[in-house]
Amino acid sequence: MSKAKGKAKQMKGKLKETAGDAMDDKRMQAEGSAEQMAGKAEEMASEAAGRTKKGMRRS
Repeated sequence: MSKAKGKAKQMKGKLKETAGDAMDDKRMQAEGSAEQMAGKAEEMASEAAGRTKKGMRRS
């Protein structure tokens, strides 16, 4: 997991959601929204892992 991959997944999800809005495709909107949430979770997990590593180095 990496922060950059999470951000990229969020951007891809936003594009998919916007395309779904434009085409009035509810399924695509939902997929885009879900992808954004997954990207945010991945980003947060990466940040938490980084903080854990940083904290372990201080001890």
